[in-house]
Amino acid sequence: MAHPIMFSDDDPGLAELRAICLALPGAEERVSHGRPTFRAGRIFAAFGGSEKIRPGEHRMVPSAFIFTPDAVDLPAIDEDPRFFVPAYYGPYGGRAIDLAGPGVDWAEIAELADASYRRVAPKRLVEELDARG
Repeated sequence: MAHPIMFSDDDPGLAELRAICLALPGAEERVSHGRPTFRAGRIFAAFGGSEKIRPGEHRMVPSAFIFTPDAVDLPAIDEDPRFFVPAYYGPYGGRAIDLAGPGVDWAEIAELADASYRRVAPKRLVEELDARG
């Protein structure tokens, strides 16, 4: 049985995140578990999710941007209160930020998407991205 769709095209931040992610070479969008995911072979970004507060308790964040940062950036991200550990993705290094929050820095979101993309994209796609300058 398919998951119900849990987003709308006019959700805060989704259009901007789509533009950022789909501009990356070979990136495509697929709906998984009712939410948009962005892939370059494997998932590098997802839109919408939740934060696990404690076992059995979650805080829904429908406009979350879920990504996997570089390990070197993880300490700074974990110190920043705008970011949280998303349910399901967190144990694999995923972090998230609410795109409906105040003062979203889209250049920062683009950098985070780029770093997450580079972690999973095939070498030829990363080379194509680097060739764009």
